[in-house]
Amino acid sequence: MKIERLTPALGAEIDIDLGRITSYGAQAVYEALMAHQVVFFRDQQMTPEQHIELAHHFGEIDVPHPVYQNHPEIAAITVLENDVNRPPDTNDWHKDLTFRESPPFMSILHAKKVPAAGGDTLWANMALAYENLPPHMRDMLGTLEAVHDIGCFRNDYLGAAHDIQAMNEGVHTNGAWVHPVVGRHPVTGAKYINVNRSFTQHIVGMLKAESDRLLDYIYRHLDQPEHQVRFRWRDNSVAMWDNRVTQHYALADYLPGYRCMNRVTVNSDKRVI
Repeated sequence: MKIERLTPALGAEIDIDLGRITSYGAQAVYEALMAHQVVFFRDQQMTPEQHIELAHHFGEIDVPHPVYQNHPEIAAITVLENDVNRPPDTNDWHKDLTFRESPPFMSILHAKKVPAAGGDTLWANMALAYENLPPHMRDMLGTLEAVHDIGCFRNDYLGAAHDIQAMNEGVHTNGAWVHPVVGRHPVTGAKYINVNRSFTQHIVGMLKAESDRLLDYIYRHLDQPEHQVRFRWRDNSVAMWDNRVTQHYALADYLPGYRCMNRVTVNSDKRVI
């Protein structure tokens, strides 16, 4: 299995047929994921059934997404389909579903159709970003917790009709959770920054103004390109990322073009006891 590192921060491209992967191959991919945080594969002719089978090699598959549309035959596959009439809302740095008690371990994104130009996705290494903080900031952030909730998903529940009841029910159904501002990776032991623009609402115990100033400092720090890798999609490319230690940003620069991606989310890492 050939592995080509893409940046010093994170990211590697792997040459393997995911549709025919064995348990041995899946273990090698997992080890590469732990080393590089996000891994990419080109020219993958996976069926939806093979996509699900691949995800089972890594852990328990998530329930259907609370907001986005799901595959008509396999509900565990989220279909991210965007064009001028369905503009994307993932062009913001985020970790997936951090308003849950246990956010998902990883995602596997399969590009079904991408525009000729644009629509790249960026990932950032939150462990590297933590290491690059000044020591006094690392010490201070390590004592803090933050509240996460559905954030910008309120727009999806509210809709064009401004359905306040639906929005309130969405907030109630999905709930909120408090997570440490600094997490520790269960496999590598690395500490990482654990707040994101989409879902982190405020730092526990701070006034909103204080919390906003601190979060803005963190987000500006995360924005440095030295923490990032940028991936240019082609049809049938695949990305797998460790949602615990990365954030991602899907560029919305391709409209009115069309982009369609199938995603399977893996809740738990079956290699972690």
